[in-house]
Amino acid sequence: MLELFFINPLAFIILFGCLVLAISVHEFSHAWMADRLGDPTARLNGRLTLNPKAHLDPFGVLALLFFGFGWGKPVPIDPYNLRNQRRDSAIISLAGPASNLILAVVLALVLKFIPYVSLFSLLATIITPLIELNVALAIFNLLPIPPLDGSKIIVGFVSSDLAWKIEEALDQSGYFLLILFLLPILGGMSLASIIITPIINLILNILLPYST
Repeated sequence: MLELFFINPLAFIILFGCLVLAISVHEFSHAWMADRLGDPTARLNGRLTLNPKAHLDPFGVLALLFFGFGWGKPVPIDPYNLRNQRRDSAIISLAGPASNLILAVVLALVLKFIPYVSLFSLLATIITPLIELNVALAIFNLLPIPPLDGSKIIVGFVSSDLAWKIEEALDQSGYFLLILFLLPILGGMSLASIIITPIINLILNILLPYST
């Protein structure tokens, strides 16, 4: 991603700003949902805010710049504050991807119904990549592989016995699976890209039909 700065600095600034906003919304939503479900840990740690400073991880930002893949600070959760630990933890995890998809839908509606004026193209230049990144971030995080949100969501809505077996299997091989899914092994594409790209494109074709 960093090479984009030397090719098109304005595009780099827009893309980086969109990524920062998408990550901040994602992590804030985890914190907000946890607080709503009875766990104040994130709020007490200053995470109940949209301020990117509270959510960006320095190493995650560097990885984003150099490798095009980054992350935010994990939101601290104390499951003992939750009424139903597995279910509520799953809901908290789901809040992040859900918020990105909701933001993408809202922004798509803004583009659809805004009057066509001279500022439209400028707005589209900023809003369109923000929609694309929010959708991509949401779908990627729904992969059921630790430490992604999908791994916590899946165990929250199955039986206790099955949840225990899934957690045990994922704890043993989760990070290895994530690395395996991210490695470009099939024609320069990763397994993650092969799985999620059709889903992302389907959603974007609905939200941004004029861009295809």
